[in-house]
Amino acid sequence: MSFYNLAVKYNVPVPRYTSYPTVPNWKENLDVDNYKSVFRKRFSIENKTNGISLYIHLPFCESLCTYCGCNKKITANHGVEEEYINAIIKEWTLYLSLMDAKPVIKELHLGGGTPTFFSPQNLERLLNALFSEAIIHPDREFSFEGHPNNTGKEHLQTLYNLGFRRLSLGVQDNDPEVQRIINRIQPIENVRRVTEWARAIGYTSVNYDLIYGLPLQTAESIAKTIAEVITLRPDRIAFYSYAHVPWTSKGQRLFDENDLLPPNEKLKLYQTGRELFLANGYNDIGMDHFSLPGDDLYLASTKGRLHRNFMGYTTQNTSILIGLGVSSISCTGNSFAQNAKTIHDYYSHLHKNELPIEKGYFLTEEDIRFGQYILDLSCRGITTIHPTDRDTLATYCQPELKRLWTDGLVILSGNTIQITATGRNFIRNICAALDLYLHKNKPTTEKRVFSSAV
Repeated sequence: MSFYNLAVKYNVPVPRYTSYPTVPNWKENLDVDNYKSVFRKRFSIENKTNGISLYIHLPFCESLCTYCGCNKKITANHGVEEEYINAIIKEWTLYLSLMDAKPVIKELHLGGGTPTFFSPQNLERLLNALFSEAIIHPDREFSFEGHPNNTGKEHLQTLYNLGFRRLSLGVQDNDPEVQRIINRIQPIENVRRVTEWARAIGYTSVNYDLIYGLPLQTAESIAKTIAEVITLRPDRIAFYSYAHVPWTSKGQRLFDENDLLPPNEKLKLYQTGRELFLANGYNDIGMDHFSLPGDDLYLASTKGRLHRNFMGYTTQNTSILIGLGVSSISCTGNSFAQNAKTIHDYYSHLHKNELPIEKGYFLTEEDIRFGQYILDLSCRGITTIHPTDRDTLATYCQPELKRLWTDGLVILSGNTIQITATGRNFIRNICAALDLYLHKNKPTTEKRVFSSAV
């Protein structure tokens, strides 16, 4: 079967697997007292050996990017910064009360929204408040997302002084017509300027986010965008498929779907980009990520140390992830907890001195094993099935695994599943073959939950 026929065949809604079980399987009204008990036990063990990760969600943006599926709040009023920062500090204080020692922060990411919506002074106040009650790991990895239009030298210097060494810029596309329709006008000169500032200050890794499949994109326009950004030599490139989910992201309803390419044409955009990245010295890490040979992400992938969590691919493998801020997700290794999705509800919980958790999941031993299989496939391209799971695999997963094997996407050998070179383009589908929740809980309605694979 040709590559493009495979793309059409496997263009089905599947999760992105930043967790297992995936969020739609989690339970509303999580038992927060039970979660706090689990957190205490896990923190006591993991903090001493591996440290913890922090994700801070900063949701505010000055304008709406219509393609965006993130949790965001659009406002030009920067007076919202202080109240939100105070809320995050309050949430951190509630977590500190569950800890038997100072937390050792090994990984920290500021996401959004637009973190650089916040002033450098307010970001400094927030981070100093968090750090004052913590120990910073000597091998830390601190990163943040920035908008090329509003990330200034002061942002970069302030965060560098606080230990940040990686910057991720949302570039998406350079074509003026594409930028117009997605309402994100940012000249390449702005990207260049922020990149040069960051490197002059001392940042060791600069990442660009690019998206393929946006409305009005063509193979020619995306090739031009990639040629332009490659001249700036970002250390990493995340080349994401546009997730068209207008049933959850209302801004996407502004698009005429006739402006979107069909799956086989959309995949040509990915192939165009992938070929250009490889031809210019980038390595295919997997799941839409490319990096230069000297970047830590590539080195981690070659040494089998690549990890994946709600922040995407990372070089750090900490079991405890604390998510602070509206809609943020926390993980203890055997449980998940998601914060309230609206700022009003988030504030309401904190005013009552409650952790703002509204949804989550307590994992079974089987969940943990199958989550590891999916993590192995997405990070290392190979996994070995535990003897305990042979019968479950045969009952629920074998038909889909055989289909993947027939199409040349995986190699099945005994208890081992290995992704082929062709299969690297379909990692989400391969992971889905081991998702017991997808197999056991077939949807009974036409309601869509996940974006399509292509």
